[in-house]
Amino acid sequence: MRAKKKNSKQVPGTITLNKKARFDYFIEQSYEAGIALQGWEVKSLRSGSIQLKESYVTMKDSEAWLLGAHISPLTSASTHVNPDPIRSRRLLLHRRELDKLFGAVERQGYTLVPLAMYWSRGRAKLEIGLAKGKKQHDKRVSIKERDWKREQQRILKHRYN
Repeated sequence: MRAKKKNSKQVPGTITLNKKARFDYFIEQSYEAGIALQGWEVKSLRSGSIQLKESYVTMKDSEAWLLGAHISPLTSASTHVNPDPIRSRRLLLHRRELDKLFGAVERQGYTLVPLAMYWSRGRAKLEIGLAKGKKQHDKRVSIKERDWKREQQRILKHRYN
């Protein structure tokens, strides 16, 4: 039996989070997208070996594609499969959602950023965010807010102990 991790901030079905995306972008809206994966990729996701940090979503030929996500192949993978860890993966969205996202990206200057990957009913889902980039001074404000919240927690913890 596998031991559970203590003090984990991730939801039980979460595979990975892209914390850098929330720091670099203002997230306007988020969407849940399915992702077309190969068998070896699903096995690697179950072991948690994916990195979304430098990945991004593009729209081409009226489809959404995940680029730059690195899924490390398992060492116990089949020998007849030639895994490509950073291949482009198609995202599965409804046509209305694709049209809305395409319009926002093309006309309004938004960016699509992967935020998290998680399991939903046994299927891998990717949360993508419709985002605008932050400027350097916006990032400084985010850092100050984060530090202040951390300081508040320390004060409260100290005060009640």
